[in-house]
Amino acid sequence: MKNPQEEETFVLIKPDGVKRGLTGEIISRIEQRGLKIIALKMIWATKDQIDEHYPKNDSWIKRLGEKTLATYEKYGYDAKEEIGTDDPMEIGKIVRGWLMDYMTSGPVVKIIVQGIHAVDMVRKMVGNSIPAMAEMGTIRGDFSVDSSVLANRSKRAIHNLIHASETETEADHEINFWFAPEELCEYKRAEEDIMF
Repeated sequence: MKNPQEEETFVLIKPDGVKRGLTGEIISRIEQRGLKIIALKMIWATKDQIDEHYPKNDSWIKRLGEKTLATYEKYGYDAKEEIGTDDPMEIGKIVRGWLMDYMTSGPVVKIIVQGIHAVDMVRKMVGNSIPAMAEMGTIRGDFSVDSSVLANRSKRAIHNLIHASETETEADHEINFWFAPEELCEYKRAEEDIMF
C-alpha cells in the first residue's frame, strides 16, 4: 500500500489557460497548498492523444449528452433546433468532437502532482467544471467566466482552463498515458519535515 503522502494525480492546463498566461499561477497554487510537482511538460497535443485521453465508452458519452440536454432545457433552448438532435448519445459525440478541437487548438501543460489526498485536493482547488458555477477562490472561479450555455450555443467546448483527474483510477490511467516512468522526479520538499 502506498504512503498517503505519495498519492498522485494528473493535471492538464488547457489551451485557454496556457494562452492566458495562467500556467505559473496554477502551478503556484498547487505548490503553495503543500503539494509537489513531480513531472511537468508543455506539448501541443495531437487529436490521437486527446482521443485516447477522453473516455469513449457509451456511458461517458451519454452522460456528456445528458448534461448538454439539461443545460439547454434549463435555459429554455431547443437542443433539436440548435444542434439538430435531442438524442443524448448523438449530442455526446458532438460535444466530444468539440472537446477534441478545443484541446488541440494550442499548447497544453501536463503535470503530475503528488501529496496527501492529491486527487481530492486538486479537484477542490480547480472548482466546478462550469466556470460560471465555480466558487470564488478556486482556479476556475477566480479566472474563468465561461458557461455551458454560451459554449453550447457557440458549438464549442467550455473554456475552463484546467483538467484534473476525478478519481485515483482515472489519475493512474492518465499518468501512465501521458508520462513515462523515467519522466517522474522523486524529491523531498524542504517543508515536508515540518508539515508531516
